[in-house]
Amino acid sequence: WLGPTTRRTSMAYDEPLVKRVRRALGERANLAEINMFGGIAFMLDDHMCCGVLKDELILRLGTEGAATARSRPHVRAMDFTGRPMKGYVMVAALGCATEADVHRWTELAAGFVAALPPKKPDPKPKKTRR
Repeated sequence: WLGPTTRRTSMAYDEPLVKRVRRALGERANLAEINMFGGIAFMLDDHMCCGVLKDELILRLGTEGAATARSRPHVRAMDFTGRPMKGYVMVAALGCATEADVHRWTELAAGFVAALPPKKPDPKPKKTRR
């Protein structure tokens, strides 16, 4: 039980940043939000495009795009699991603080994802737990 003066401060993701991402992505067709990696992910045509974890923006930019982005301030390889994920970067809060920053980053990610081939349906039926 949390007393009246105790507040929970752990937040899985920065809601104002999530709102900026939503505005930047707009009303795109086939856009979905899902809870992932303790944060929120934005999917375009079933491909992860970007996301928010704590106060950082996660972007899928592909190998070349991620390498270019890592040369920018406040950008690092996506490594929240301890192993860098190829083609993904994390942008620290200072690198995505404004609407313009978020719009610029999400457009890069959306452009990369738009060039990916459509996902094929999974031929295997999902297993159910008993």
